[in-house]
Amino acid sequence: MVKYYEDERIFKLDTPNTTYMIGIVDEEGFIGHIYYGRKLKDAEASYLLRTGEPPFVPGRNNRERCSFYDCFPFEYPTGGVGDYRESCISVKTQGGHMTSMLSYVSHEIFGGKPELEGLPATFADEADCMTLRITCEDRAVGMRVELLYTAFNDTDVITRSTRVINMGSGSFYLTKVFSACIDMDNRDFDMVTLHGSWARERHIQRKSLGYGIQNVSSFRGESSHQDHPFIALTDKNTTQENGEIYAMNFVYSGNFRAQAEVSQFDSVRLSMGIHPEGFCWKLESGECFQTPEVVMVYTDKGFDAMTLSFHRLYKKHLIRGEYRNKKRPILINNWEATYFDFDTQKLLAIAKEASALGIEMLVMDDGWFGNRNSDNCALGDWVVNESKLKGGLKYLVDEVNKLGMKFGIWFEPEMISPDSDLYRAHPDWAIAVPGRTPAQSRQQYVLDLSRREVVEYVYEAVASVLRSANIEYVKWDMNRQLSDIGSAGLAPDRQGELYHRYVLAVYELQGRLIKEFPHLLLENCSGGGARFDPGMLYFGPQIWCSDDTDAIERLEIQEGTALIYPLSTMGAHVSDCPNHAIGRNTPFETRGIVALAGTFGYELDVTKIPDADRKMIPSQVAMYHKYNDLVREGDYYRIASYSSNRSYDCWEVVSCDRTHALVTYVQVLNRPNFKSRRILVKGLDADKRYTVSYVNNKDIEKTSCSGDTLMKAGLLIPNMWGDFKALLIDIEEN
Repeated sequence: MVKYYEDERIFKLDTPNTTYMIGIVDEEGFIGHIYYGRKLKDAEASYLLRTGEPPFVPGRNNRERCSFYDCFPFEYPTGGVGDYRESCISVKTQGGHMTSMLSYVSHEIFGGKPELEGLPATFADEADCMTLRITCEDRAVGMRVELLYTAFNDTDVITRSTRVINMGSGSFYLTKVFSACIDMDNRDFDMVTLHGSWARERHIQRKSLGYGIQNVSSFRGESSHQDHPFIALTDKNTTQENGEIYAMNFVYSGNFRAQAEVSQFDSVRLSMGIHPEGFCWKLESGECFQTPEVVMVYTDKGFDAMTLSFHRLYKKHLIRGEYRNKKRPILINNWEATYFDFDTQKLLAIAKEASALGIEMLVMDDGWFGNRNSDNCALGDWVVNESKLKGGLKYLVDEVNKLGMKFGIWFEPEMISPDSDLYRAHPDWAIAVPGRTPAQSRQQYVLDLSRREVVEYVYEAVASVLRSANIEYVKWDMNRQLSDIGSAGLAPDRQGELYHRYVLAVYELQGRLIKEFPHLLLENCSGGGARFDPGMLYFGPQIWCSDDTDAIERLEIQEGTALIYPLSTMGAHVSDCPNHAIGRNTPFETRGIVALAGTFGYELDVTKIPDADRKMIPSQVAMYHKYNDLVREGDYYRIASYSSNRSYDCWEVVSCDRTHALVTYVQVLNRPNFKSRRILVKGLDADKRYTVSYVNNKDIEKTSCSGDTLMKAGLLIPNMWGDFKALLIDIEEN
């Protein structure tokens, strides 16, 4: 619900449990942030703008205009005129000036949600949301800015984005343009972010918010392993079940900055947008620039409620296509099984054994094209290597299909090897700065996707392979970050557009691909989880979570990922031991149980693993088919965190009708001379009675309890002999 109170000049946006309020003040039309929090019955909170206090609005006290600018809670702050906090937009005119100030002009309220040109974004029908568009202008610059807000009716989410239009006769340059900002009072917040590196992505970090600017960011050309486009401010006492949270997540797959700034007046400015490092966008007269979308969540009921809002939004209003609400096929990927050392017969041998065990898809990973026998050549030469795949790709796919299995394939379309036919023919197609030798990473360069001819080549290279055989899955990889930012196809004053144009081209390529191949299951990947973000989920319903498939390392990775993203989005596989990333040995059963909290599949040579492990696969396959609908569609709750207790991990998924729940408990380290551990179940119906079954431990008898007892008194988890043990607990209504 969105409503405008004309007399008070106030906008009120309501979701089921939250309210967001904006006010217009003074004759100059300053747009101020009034309130974001628990749902209000009325719109009587304009006093929070403090316009009745010194330094007052300029219309009443123009001698202290700078002081007003420096403390007013702007809805979309500008720079260079007296607000010395971080701005959301920075403009450089032809005269070299870099100041701006926005004034309210008009607004529009309507049902539904418009698409964002060239960008992924959440979507909804008119019945599911309302949108507010506030138009403001800087007449001195000749700039119009449209602030777009959408309030959802079915979840506690408000989305924001910004559109900038050049209304003048000449050009100007955007050197910074964020998507969203909230100015509010500081309440001794903590800041929660997700950090990591390759093989240890999205670990949760929580720290006290101090004065000054604190941020997380990436200008690596992707959302990155290192930081994540997510930020949350929480009360000191916020837990899984209680406490206030203000959270932002960026629907974008490139450079970003998410930051909180505590001012001298003890206010907080929380903002998010495209990273200004290396960004400069030229806007000619009449042109516009659309920013990516920010998803905002507020709750006073802790992290479980925040997570539920993000999950419900993304499952219903972001993920698209055939597999949005569909069970994914159990796949086996040959990468850790064979690396580059494979041929048709070796792949078919894996497929035959896998098919007999119930696995449903074979995915052929890196090494099938050009002269690609190692990772130092042939990227860009997307032609089947028939010395490896004798009989050709179609023969292999047809033979796999005859086994009753689907077939999938790996690409890295955005990259080019110096040792490739493509690079020898088009060295200028690689991103590079004239006069400098570009840095290699994994002995490869990045293709310049800001150029139309490069985009067309990439699309046809991928699409022609998909047209040649019955390929039903694509793993789209990106194994290095951007550097040496320069394009032979952009004018000197547009080189600062390369980063963003690159991301737009990736979106275009993937959008075209799923349009031509609507039944394709697209899984994104970037050296594991370096591009695990909402932008990628708009095109493919799942993303490879991490190259680290070790079950114990995955606990923290998957916990941080599931803080925001549905379990159905997390690519998770059972791999061989010793684990190829860290060398740890864990029980095959535990590896299967941890991978169940994701898309589920295998990353090993099924013909070579121990017989005991191989014999366990049919039961794991059956486990997946029994529980995947619940895991994919249910509500996720975090019961305990290995990242904080360093001993055990525990999470739960509950069906939306509260009739069925699955609890996963992982004992990382055993404890000598301890009794059983008690856990409190969540999300059940207190008035229902449930049968509790310990799925993979038949020695523990079934019990029957009320939901009230299970949530308040809990369950007992026995100590299991040894480390790295896991237990599944099925809770089903009687």
